[in-house]
Amino acid sequence: MKVLRFIVIFVWALRSCSLVAAKPSPGARPPCNIVFILADDLGYGDIGCYGSRVNRTPHLDRLAAGGMRFTDFHSNGPMCSPTRAAFLTGRYQSRFGRRFESALSGTRRDPGLPLAAVTIAEVLRGAGYATGMFGKWHLGYEGPFLPTNQGFDEFRGLVSGDGDFHTRVDRSGNPDWWKDDALVPEKGYTTDLITRHSVDFIERHRHEPFFLYVPHLAIHFPWQGPDDPSHRQAGISYHKDKWGVIPDRANVRPHVTAMIERLDESVGQIVAALKRLHLTDQTLVVFTSDNGGYLDYAGGFKNISDMGPLRGEKGTIYEGGHRVPAIFSWPGRIPPSVCRETAMTFDLFPTFAALAGVPSTATKALDGVDLRPILFDGNKISARALFWRMGANKAVRKGVWKLCLLGKKSPELYQLDEDIGEKHNLAATHPGIAGELKKALALWEVDVDQSAKAYE
Repeated sequence: MKVLRFIVIFVWALRSCSLVAAKPSPGARPPCNIVFILADDLGYGDIGCYGSRVNRTPHLDRLAAGGMRFTDFHSNGPMCSPTRAAFLTGRYQSRFGRRFESALSGTRRDPGLPLAAVTIAEVLRGAGYATGMFGKWHLGYEGPFLPTNQGFDEFRGLVSGDGDFHTRVDRSGNPDWWKDDALVPEKGYTTDLITRHSVDFIERHRHEPFFLYVPHLAIHFPWQGPDDPSHRQAGISYHKDKWGVIPDRANVRPHVTAMIERLDESVGQIVAALKRLHLTDQTLVVFTSDNGGYLDYAGGFKNISDMGPLRGEKGTIYEGGHRVPAIFSWPGRIPPSVCRETAMTFDLFPTFAALAGVPSTATKALDGVDLRPILFDGNKISARALFWRMGANKAVRKGVWKLCLLGKKSPELYQLDEDIGEKHNLAATHPGIAGELKKALALWEVDVDQSAKAYE
């Protein structure tokens, strides 16, 4: 068994080397800059262009009006770490073990994303890109599992799942604000610091292709707007009190609204920097969320986020847990439109790699697919099954049909084009479809669990 494991890892390492070293094809279009902005816990209906009547998001609304707005885009997981692992690797997070199907624990000794995993940052850096990440990592709490060992030239941000927006103390009471591989404190509001470092990165690398990854902490708890008080101090555990200073537990929305509107301002500043530096026409900007938001959390907090017409929330395998806003903007290349094609976070890896001129042979082992035919030509992509798994809860989607399996409960089958709110279980009236999807899910589980053995 040990010999087999060594062989699997060795073969994967060889493939990894070829991926990282891949160079653009001869005669390829000059590589574009790539800016990927990832919100945290943003609900499907939390911004104006997705139906919010509470939150003012003029910059995101303008970005959507001038680009492509997806209505059927999904995060790979209904929680933080899974989606981040899938985005960075272009593969189902389950291929690295079941612990990547939920948020990584706060134990700093726990290993993070395997170093053998090839990330999009490594691929783009191998293609001549400057790579920078500013924001939330949540894929490893200390070296060597930090962004600078996963393809990023620069990193400023937090490594845990959440931190006080003013003091940058995590829920375990640890200071959590890093510069590369060292703790370096800064003063200010976290969203503003992320924005400042992102704009500075663009300015310093404007004369070369760059990949900027901006995984915001907003709107994750502690629910703190820029004018709310700080909540955490170093040396105190906040695992039982991690939400922030919320006087009215029945109405968290004002705090969340302030966070969303500051996040929107951040997007506006990044886009303005691209325009000021005459980079707009050569830069793809993508905005989405790592999962859905909270509705009425079990801790007694209410009126938190907005999932629009969707059922469920963060942590569930219903649409509210993983159907998220997604905006793709590239003036002159992506026409203003609304896209109803089904796509997923891990599709960004092959899309970004292709835009950088990396040969498709170097990314053929990925689970995600290249979205360029949708973005530039308005074409459809081949029908495929998509999967979610978090503990005993699982889901599979193909076309308009989605099967949900929640532990030992009876299967639930929904026809999403007619029932986006997942209100009408059709498993009893369409047993053939339910059976086919269940079989596809079982085969997928065997596949990803076999892949995970290399990382056990």
